[in-house]
Amino acid sequence: MALSDDIELLSAVPLFSGLDTDQIRLIAFGAEHRQVASGQALFREKSPAECAYVVVRGKLDLFIIGRDGKPKLEASVGPGVMLSELALVTMVERKFTAVAAEDVDVIRVTRSLFHRLLEEYPSMARHVETRIRKSLGDLMDGSAALAPKFS
Repeated sequence: MALSDDIELLSAVPLFSGLDTDQIRLIAFGAEHRQVASGQALFREKSPAECAYVVVRGKLDLFIIGRDGKPKLEASVGPGVMLSELALVTMVERKFTAVAAEDVDVIRVTRSLFHRLLEEYPSMARHVETRIRKSLGDLMDGSAALAPKFS
């Protein structure tokens, strides 16, 4: 995939939307592509997350281990989806196991690359902070909506 294709894909990712082309170009240039064959795991639930992945091509199935100890399919994701965006700013663990449902190509963005860009571009840091606050707010709203079901 050409650098221009990566820039176009990354600019459509919500975390990166609103960044200027030079900032996205730096992300694309510093990131790496990784291929995962059908049936192989990209990462496993509860493992440390030191990077985020953006799906370029293919489909990943996302599993969690159920109470019975068996994998349970939670979702399937395809091109343009970012997995583990919070890993770009802090230490977290993977919330699910991502398995390639077909051959997959992903862009791997490391926390260290992301932190260098945030230091270089303070305006980017403000944009990312706003995006993460919104994501956390949406998560909290969703949790609050589920609370009555568990009372």
